[in-house]
Amino acid sequence: MSRSAHPAGPRHADVLPEGHYAAPPTDLNTLDAKVWAQTVTRDADGVVSVGGVPVTRLAEEFGTPAYVMDEADFRARARAWRTAFGHDADVFYAGKAFLSRAVVRWLNEEGLNLDVCSGTELATALSAGMPADRVAFHGNNKSAAEIERAVSVGVGRIVLDSFQEIVRVAHIAQSLGKRQRVQIRITVGVEAHTHEFIATAHEDQKFGIPLAGGQAAEAVRRALQLDGLELIGIHSHIGSQIFDMSGFEVAAHRVVGLLKDIRDEHGVELPEIDLGGGLGIAYTSDDDPREPHEIAKALTEIVTRECDAARLRTPRISVEPGRAVVGPTAFTLYEVGTVKPLEGLRTYVSVDGGMSDNIRTALYDAEYSVALVSRTSDAEPMLVRVVGKHCESGDIVVKDAFLPADLAPGDLIAVPATGAYCRSMASNYNHALRPPVVAVADGEARVIVRRETEDDLLRLDVG
Repeated sequence: MSRSAHPAGPRHADVLPEGHYAAPPTDLNTLDAKVWAQTVTRDADGVVSVGGVPVTRLAEEFGTPAYVMDEADFRARARAWRTAFGHDADVFYAGKAFLSRAVVRWLNEEGLNLDVCSGTELATALSAGMPADRVAFHGNNKSAAEIERAVSVGVGRIVLDSFQEIVRVAHIAQSLGKRQRVQIRITVGVEAHTHEFIATAHEDQKFGIPLAGGQAAEAVRRALQLDGLELIGIHSHIGSQIFDMSGFEVAAHRVVGLLKDIRDEHGVELPEIDLGGGLGIAYTSDDDPREPHEIAKALTEIVTRECDAARLRTPRISVEPGRAVVGPTAFTLYEVGTVKPLEGLRTYVSVDGGMSDNIRTALYDAEYSVALVSRTSDAEPMLVRVVGKHCESGDIVVKDAFLPADLAPGDLIAVPATGAYCRSMASNYNHALRPPVVAVADGEARVIVRRETEDDLLRLDVG
């Protein structure tokens, strides 16, 4: 690979206008295990491998950019969640994080259920053999056609998101001669300490029915009166990328309070409570996520304590990890194209992807790590901003990080923890072709979602 000389950018964090970045690492050749999948290693020449396959081979065979997924890591994380909660609780993988037919098969084999948010996510699940009764259907605006399909195939639960949807689902179920199992999603007014756009439990947003003002209680009254519905529980989801369990404690207290009110008013003890997902992962070395067994223990204790205080039987708990399962299992592999130092600021490193394959930095101000993965380097650290090739100044993949000062066109770099929401939210901006998802296991690599082609895009353009 070419490593032609170029003027070096700033070496130290204290030259940044923002002035709040940590000192550069002493060894850029060491990978922080916290942010990489379990089988990722680096050899003596500095070439990184995953599942026994070097990234240089992956780039040659599948091209860049590419999402590279460690199948063994995915399966291990899925099993850890299943084991942590045991047989007295349900774990629903949140398909919105990343869904493909291969992933559905892995989930099925590892004993996880699946939640979907659209008719096409449901179609993907069914096409890959996921039993419909192990599927939960979410969404704030499900179409009549989506509801009809979900009821017809026998999804295990539909999560009701509005007063209108209560009536809509009941009517469709009755017309099909069925009684649909449902939960009601409520917003409990909990601050989740996350980005505004991914905090979902405050009242002023599109999801759920507010607990405040008696609206959730009224939703329960209506659902219990309709023959087409079997109300099995209450659903609450307080946000995403959460590390602090205190928000779940407050949410559980308020949900159990509603369950007590339902018992007192209707003489019914609902058998299930779904606390949603949103548990955070490590995107950088500063992040410190909890392990599944710690989360399971904490949530179970919280719900049990609250139910004991309310003199309620403890309901069956459900959780919905998505990012926490798939996020750490993948990295995005890029080739460096242009290295542009800006004196006194930082060096801009342009790669062959960008916001079309990872919109999260632009959308959520997300933080990521990055590493040179195709060789070793003894060069001193250089402060960089990794950017894409799209016509947007906000086309940023990694805002600020350190890479070796001899980084040059042709080098391969990788951004870890991109398994969740990157491929799911990918776009064709500037007519970019969405990258493939390559699964690696036991020394073998295979495409599970192929790279888009020019023909794919032109076939849709019927003008």
